[in-house]
Amino acid sequence: MQTSILLVEDNPDDEALTIRAFGKNGIQNRIVVARDGQEAIDYLYGLGAHAGRDMGELPVLILLDIKLPKLNGIEVLRQIRNHETTKLIPVVVLTTSKEEDDLIKSYSLGANSYIRKPVDFMQFMEVVKQVGIYWLMLNEPVQS
Repeated sequence: MQTSILLVEDNPDDEALTIRAFGKNGIQNRIVVARDGQEAIDYLYGLGAHAGRDMGELPVLILLDIKLPKLNGIEVLRQIRNHETTKLIPVVVLTTSKEEDDLIKSYSLGANSYIRKPVDFMQFMEVVKQVGIYWLMLNEPVQS
């Protein structure tokens, strides 16, 4: 069974780079993209445009930006951690935010990791590669 990754990212360039980095590094998981916080919530809980989707397939990893339209990443994280079906999914905050408050709130709400996106293309590719290797190959997830 192929497992999916939920990428919550509103920047098309960062979305493309992330998908490219996973592909280039042999990470074959299906990537579902949500371009704002509300779309992420709708996907996770089968609401709105995602009503009727197979709720048996939850992502094995969520890559979550903080600065999102409609619903920010902090609120998305809060909802993920407060819901029985999603509370144990690993969430990696992958953001450009340099605000200490975002870092503290993310960890306080149960983020598994907080990574600042490098500006440099090659560094960004390496970060995504390492995230994929750790969370998809090395980490032992909770089996639902």
